[in-house]
Amino acid sequence: MANFQLDDDYVGAIKTLIQKHKDKKLKKQVHELHYADIAELIEELALEEAIYLVKLLDSEKTADALAEVDEDFREKILGQLSAKEIAEEVEELDTDDAADIIAELPEERQEKVLSQIEDTDHLKDIRELLNYEEDTAGGLMAKELVKVHEDLSVLKCVNAMRKQAEEVTRVHSIYVVNAKNQLLGRLSLKDLLTANSKAIVKDIYIPKVDFVNVDQDVEEVARIMSKYDLEAIPVVNKNKELLGRITIDDIVDVIKEEADKDYQLAAGISNDVEADDTIWELTRARLPWLFLGLLGGLGSVFILKDFETIMNQPRLRSLFFYTPLIAAMAGNVGVQSSAIIVQGLANDVVKGSMLERLFKEIGLSLINGFFLAVMLIGFGQIMGQELILSLTVAGSMMGVIVMAALIGTFVPIVLDKQGIDPAIATGPFITTANDIFGIFLFFFMAQAILGF
Repeated sequence: MANFQLDDDYVGAIKTLIQKHKDKKLKKQVHELHYADIAELIEELALEEAIYLVKLLDSEKTADALAEVDEDFREKILGQLSAKEIAEEVEELDTDDAADIIAELPEERQEKVLSQIEDTDHLKDIRELLNYEEDTAGGLMAKELVKVHEDLSVLKCVNAMRKQAEEVTRVHSIYVVNAKNQLLGRLSLKDLLTANSKAIVKDIYIPKVDFVNVDQDVEEVARIMSKYDLEAIPVVNKNKELLGRITIDDIVDVIKEEADKDYQLAAGISNDVEADDTIWELTRARLPWLFLGLLGGLGSVFILKDFETIMNQPRLRSLFFYTPLIAAMAGNVGVQSSAIIVQGLANDVVKGSMLERLFKEIGLSLINGFFLAVMLIGFGQIMGQELILSLTVAGSMMGVIVMAALIGTFVPIVLDKQGIDPAIATGPFITTANDIFGIFLFFFMAQAILGF
């Protein structure tokens, strides 16, 4: 069904057919839908309706759709299916998707489902994939690929490819291996088609091939595939034995998940949550950062309390009224600096020495601070404020801007070197830190200049 649009009328019609058990009409209605559209439809149905539709349709139709359904909703659906029914769905999937679905099941159910899988080769591959960590290349790869031995003739090579291609949804590359299954290179389809049928693969294959190690982090895999515009990349072990391949659709999912996680961290949400999660789950994700903000606010209170004596000096009392401005400038500058660095770390473009970056940030901060300081002095003159007071506030603000930029730049770098997601530095963490240090620096510099 071209340009399919899922609207309320369509969903309503499907719900009616389910309620009336019009199975033939229901099958006909969804027969031409792409599995991604079926997944979207399933998510719009109530749980009982979704289960009814999944059980009604052939596994060949629903397996890929289930792999696309929201993880939490899929868990509820699978919880209502028997081990045999889940096994039938899994057998229709590529090994990477099959392993992902089985990994979501409770451990006792995993073995029950695996024992129901009849295809022994498929079962063996799934069990292998379940042994890898989720955030590694091994946890992301699929076993389905096309590989040929270096000693095959072109004619035998084509026959071998034909047999393997039956089990592969998309043939992105043809990999060449030796007798020990070690990756040697790749085979160009053009070279294969134009070569003499008696030619040997090792005489025509391309030895240059990008690959990743099975234990490599998925974010590093994503960077490599993005850098070299790869649709698929082979996965090898430390002995360079070919184990599987990772395709671009899996990498897109990784990038999306990482972007969602970084966005939530930047917003001060520590766990992966969604709008329809329970109040308790949402509270656990938000409260730690709100507590951090509370501590930061209390820190600012104690700092202001140390300088409360200026409230008894009418000439200097207006300094207190600038504290929200100073805190806001420190937070904004810090978030700007950290956002740029976090993005650079994610894209692996943060290069050069720390000292060079230090001078760059100081220079940038001084330029921005100077223009903002001039505007602040002009505002003070319009309001009839003493020039020395305006100059003090403007100079202090410049100092705060430089400090906030340095914190926003180096905190993400330090976190990254410690193996902590630097995205955490673009949220309340950096804002709270800059509020506290910014207010302290403001009053410290004002005290040094005005002598109170």
